[in-house]
Amino acid sequence: MIDLRRLHVLRAVAHYGTVTAAARALHFTPSAASQQIRQLARDLDVVLLEPQGRGVRLTPAAESLLTHADAIEARWDQAERDLRADHDAPAGLLRVTGFPVAISVLLAPMAARLGERHPRLSVRIAEAGVPQSFDLLFEGAADLAVVESTPHNPPLSDTRFDQRPLLDDPFDLVVPDGHPLAGAERVGLAEAAREQWIAPVPESPCRPHVMAACGAAGFSPDVVHHALDWNVTAHLVAHGLGVALIPRLARLAADLPITRVRCAGDLHRKLLTCTRGGGHARPAVEAALRELRELAPTAVA
Repeated sequence: MIDLRRLHVLRAVAHYGTVTAAARALHFTPSAASQQIRQLARDLDVVLLEPQGRGVRLTPAAESLLTHADAIEARWDQAERDLRADHDAPAGLLRVTGFPVAISVLLAPMAARLGERHPRLSVRIAEAGVPQSFDLLFEGAADLAVVESTPHNPPLSDTRFDQRPLLDDPFDLVVPDGHPLAGAERVGLAEAAREQWIAPVPESPCRPHVMAACGAAGFSPDVVHHALDWNVTAHLVAHGLGVALIPRLARLAADLPITRVRCAGDLHRKLLTCTRGGGHARPAVEAALRELRELAPTAVA
């Protein structure tokens, strides 16, 4: 009989990449985590980890085992949901994560609606970036996340997670009031090729979208300022320090002397909902997803 706790440690090593990182996430010492994996290897009479440089890598036997481990984890989660589910109405605790814009425009109103419609359901929201949201889902510390689609997300074929499209969030070109492009109904990005630009910081999930959009328009932007928060970007634009691409979901200060101009073409980022594998079937998550689907079309109007 396989000890599921030991299997979970192996899954964590595969997810985080190292025994030390997995141990930290599981609140183990590295030696205790290693001991769990060694015992699992003895139970199965196979080698699960082998040295690679200063670290370790999973053996083919471990990779094969993980395919079954993910399925076992999903079935176990489903069994717990079946035992605890209140099929009459969503109830209990729903833990949700998202990045700042998603919380402001989608998750906060979602939580308010759920509170009105399902008084036995308690929603807890935590701000988290994309990688952290997937970690929280994997650890069982979150039930639902709204994330941006990035090249670094787990592939859609990864059965540990259920990722589903929520909405396409268009980018607008934001310029100071009085700028030559401010009066345009729609602008081709190439028209801003000679402008100074304000871009997201390098670690922002939106930076690749901005740089790729400019590249597709035939130019590399002259980035003179970087910002993480969209309202910081908007203030820089308002002071005439450059132009920027800002997602339409971002709610900017209303008193700023700036103009949002719609872009020609299809410039957008994709937002996804994500649960653990099979987690969307939980009544509380189902209710939250319904609210998000109702909110999404008006959020980017």
